[in-house]
Amino acid sequence: MTLAIVLAAGPAAGRLSEAGEPPADRLAAQWRRAGADDVRVAADLAELADLVAGATGPVLVGGVDLVAHTAVLKHLATSPVGPTVALVLTDPPAAGQATVREERGQVVEAGAVADATGVFGGALRVGAADLPAFAEAARRAAGGGPLADLDRLVADLAAGGTLIFAHRVRLLVAHRAGDEAQRRAAEAQVAAVDEDRAELTLSVKERDDFFTTFFVSTWSPYVTKAAARIGIGPTGVTMVSVAFAVAAAVLFGVGGRPALVAGAVLLYLGFVLDCVDGQLARYTRHFSAWGGWLDTMADRFKEYVVYAGLGYGATHAGFRYGWALALAAMTLQTVRHMTDTWYGALHDEAARRPKVVTGDAGGIGGKLNAASTRVQADTGSVSYWLKRTVVFPIGERWALIALAAALFGPLVALCAVLVWGTLAFAYTGALRTLRARWMRVPVLTTVDTGLHRDDGLLTRGMPTGRRPLGSALVAALGAAALLAWALWAVHDGDGPPSWAVIVALVLLLGAAQGARAPHAGALDWLVPAALRAAEYLFAIAVGVAGRAPAWLIFGYVLVLTLHHYDLTARLEKRQSAPPLHAATLGWEGRSFLLGIALIAGIVSIALATLGTYLLVVFVASVVLAWVVLPARARGGAPSPG
Repeated sequence: MTLAIVLAAGPAAGRLSEAGEPPADRLAAQWRRAGADDVRVAADLAELADLVAGATGPVLVGGVDLVAHTAVLKHLATSPVGPTVALVLTDPPAAGQATVREERGQVVEAGAVADATGVFGGALRVGAADLPAFAEAARRAAGGGPLADLDRLVADLAAGGTLIFAHRVRLLVAHRAGDEAQRRAAEAQVAAVDEDRAELTLSVKERDDFFTTFFVSTWSPYVTKAAARIGIGPTGVTMVSVAFAVAAAVLFGVGGRPALVAGAVLLYLGFVLDCVDGQLARYTRHFSAWGGWLDTMADRFKEYVVYAGLGYGATHAGFRYGWALALAAMTLQTVRHMTDTWYGALHDEAARRPKVVTGDAGGIGGKLNAASTRVQADTGSVSYWLKRTVVFPIGERWALIALAAALFGPLVALCAVLVWGTLAFAYTGALRTLRARWMRVPVLTTVDTGLHRDDGLLTRGMPTGRRPLGSALVAALGAAALLAWALWAVHDGDGPPSWAVIVALVLLLGAAQGARAPHAGALDWLVPAALRAAEYLFAIAVGVAGRAPAWLIFGYVLVLTLHHYDLTARLEKRQSAPPLHAATLGWEGRSFLLGIALIAGIVSIALATLGTYLLVVFVASVVLAWVVLPARARGGAPSPG
């Protein structure tokens, strides 16, 4: 149940709208249309605090000086970016209005801000977990001050450390009317905008990658509108997109020019639908943690199934190492995504911290940071599009796969993905390393380190060690050396000796000693990615040395990626650990079992058995997390969401 509160305080409270309606009644009606279940009017901050104290769910609060489209309030109420969200405008601040400074979408300072990036818009949504702090801030702000009532409250809330996300207004209209003339002007602007058309345009991301912007988003809103009219939801669109990608993978595996061209077309259409599901969610405002999780997981599954189809197609066409290229592409992309996630977490942590210079602000890291900010601000420039394209985002990956497969075949498509992906990884890795050393923010001190390392019982029971990144990199290098040895030895009709396997396994398990050490180094955000690389390379090496079928090795690593993307999606969506996480054995437990299987000569059996077990645990965990446990919490019928 969502409670909306109209704060009827200040000079605007006594004015009437064009229709002769008091502002408090007008705003209350808008909150109801925006989806609020219960709307109350508070005369002052003390009454507001009392109302908030009795709330159990999210609370929407707005001041009577706000004149805006109802869609603005609806977007604020349904914003998926975080539990507590404040409306932020670009209007010049008037007397009594709080200015704000935001970084990466977070309001990091509010009040009388010297380097402000916007002004508080007079409305916010407060998440259930932040309600006690909000009520206390309202009581403190009730004492008065130079700012307006709601502005004092937001400034106090931000100063107290509450994580507030910024909601910007684009295409629609929202203004704070300080006098009668401003109110009339704002109401005229609201009436001049087609609200539904603006919402459809807003369903498209404001900033997207080159291919998506110019070859998808130019027509995908029409598909979004049609989907909304026929009643299909974002999850349904996601499932159709998965079907298209699977069909494309099958056609890539079949081979032949007609099949390859048809597969390329289906892959493109599948990517269009992949964009449409998000646009449909934004247009209909149907957001859920389940939908966000499913979208993330479906994207990776689709891409890796396509890699499997290309690998099979290249092998079927006579290239011996088609599956090896598919494995390399999947491993590279997963490790890249792990670094993307944790570098984003690094930036989020840096944005929440006070601006204290801890290094040379004019050094190379600072200069790179300033240059990146300038380029990102210059939207539409050549440098802006080059920066967005060189990192090889998903739109460019799918476009490259489709074109290369249709024109040259699966082998060239896989090679192109690996070459561009490697160059992009080197580029982003180098720049991010320099910037991270300049920021000096220990990102992994704020999360469950063991969970996101995917540690098992063995690692969690280790004594506190040192240098978690160093040991993880050594483990990855050891696994890579074993893989190289296995490839060379198998090519000559033999396999690596048992002692080499034991050495690689010892190096791998050595990364466990850094599990309980503080991950406070400037580059320790790389630890999860290094551990993913170590485990995948070791599993591939074991499979190669044990002469397991290439498709079986690919399938096993694919199951591992699903498990790890589950952890990543939960981090990004601020979800708790999977219900059956302990049953996945941890990266070190799985690697230990595979090492023993190689020495015992039962690698294929081990990969099939362990892979099936992990898949069953993953599916059971998904059902528990998204169906059974939510149903128990609601006391109703099971349903995802």
